[in-house]
Amino acid sequence: MAAHETGPGAVRVRVALSGAEPGDTKKRSDWLGYGMPFPRVVPHGDGSGVIDAVGSGVEASRIGQRVWVYGAQSYRPFGTAAQMTVVPAEQAVELPADVSEQMGACLGIPGMTAHRAVFGDGPVAGKTILVHGVLGAVGSLAAQLARWGGATVIGTVVRASDLDQVGAAVARPVALDQWRPEEAIRALAPEGVHRIVEVAFSDNADLDAKVAAPECVIAAYATRRDRPDFPFWPILFANLTIRLLGSDDFPPAAKYQAASDLSTAAHDGALSIRIGDPLPLDRIAEAHDRVDAGTRQRVLLSVPS
Repeated sequence: MAAHETGPGAVRVRVALSGAEPGDTKKRSDWLGYGMPFPRVVPHGDGSGVIDAVGSGVEASRIGQRVWVYGAQSYRPFGTAAQMTVVPAEQAVELPADVSEQMGACLGIPGMTAHRAVFGDGPVAGKTILVHGVLGAVGSLAAQLARWGGATVIGTVVRASDLDQVGAAVARPVALDQWRPEEAIRALAPEGVHRIVEVAFSDNADLDAKVAAPECVIAAYATRRDRPDFPFWPILFANLTIRLLGSDDFPPAAKYQAASDLSTAAHDGALSIRIGDPLPLDRIAEAHDRVDAGTRQRVLLSVPS
């Protein structure tokens, strides 16, 4: 089947904006040494646009619908860095009328990961959530979703000089370069935190064990070292759970719930995302360079119609 042909249960989206993420640049650079998964790959899993064709089994009324897309290039060759992309119908999520295409193009990989990290073990209302790397794409959305879900959020940044950049969703920010950050976190949560959203498990495992409440869940989506050490006995005695998050392989039901909640939270005005001015599609190499340089603004590509 050609890249633009719409098969059963699928929709074709005329892409307006394509989102570039660290996962996209890692796939392109073959960071794990798996090789090219397909002879030809169009990158990027995230994007936004308008459905212009549907396959059998999909209601024709969806044609013309504004949508945001996730997972377009997960186990598939053709992502959103093109004028058209074809995805299973459920992966093109209706974009509320009051939510911009720019925000829609930023919800996919980071939003799915953040949602699973926060809600993967049940509701968070009344709980205290520790979000590491709260200025990052996943961390920022995790903090906002946790607050939207009724939690109190403690967020960390690496340097004290970054504290003034922390958003309003974080009730208490903590800098990891201060003396004994675990004491600062424990002062804010004397009984410990109930969930930890972890971006650097290899660096923070000891700290996490010191601030976790009994039966806390550490939801880790990244690490600096491939084989991290962690304090086994303190984690065991506290009956902690370590949940590892690979967004491409979340259960379908979890993805559908995340998609629904992300759209609702965006409609509710609960989400704010730092987005740079979109680059034209022919500057995709520059976009990937910006992602790899660690920009704190989300990187989008404007796709010509």
